[in-house]
Amino acid sequence: MSEETFDLAGCVERVCLRDQFAARELVEHLHPMVIRIVRARLPRRVAEEDLTQEIFLKMFTRIVQFQGNVPFTHWVSRIAVTTCIDHLRAQKRRPEFRWADLSENEADVLDAVLTSENDVTAGDALAAHELVHKLLDQLKPEDRMVLQLLDLEQKTLSEVSELTNWNIALIKVRAFRARRKLHKLFVELKKKEHS
Repeated sequence: MSEETFDLAGCVERVCLRDQFAARELVEHLHPMVIRIVRARLPRRVAEEDLTQEIFLKMFTRIVQFQGNVPFTHWVSRIAVTTCIDHLRAQKRRPEFRWADLSENEADVLDAVLTSENDVTAGDALAAHELVHKLLDQLKPEDRMVLQLLDLEQKTLSEVSELTNWNIALIKVRAFRARRKLHKLFVELKKKEHS
């Protein structure tokens, strides 16, 4: 179903009238956007399919509350982001992250980053990606979210504000503090490796 031929407003109206076919069409239309949000913010130990279903369930149970003040896709994006944040808050955070928690590749990448002025090779990109996410997992859910949106997904401050409902000043302060915490975690991890 192409973007040009899909009548989102009409489909939402039919869903509100309990049209099951329209509900399936709506899920098919929104699934790529929702799965992208879930994959970018997937909490540990939560299956992406389960989280995606939970988001769609919330959307359907709240669809009659949709006022039309924002585009429907933005409204669903907010539900998705909020659901991911809620799961990140609920997951038990480990009190300490140790060098021993790293895979051999991740430890090599971290060591290379700390001891070399050269860039990490392309072969270590996956290990670097996993290491970044392990470090991000140590942050509070809101701190992790702001760094993912700004630094990893390269969203603008306005886009982050729209997704999170935070004002721009709060986003800037939270990002600054989150980056400091991330740097501190990185330094502590390196100190533990040498002790």
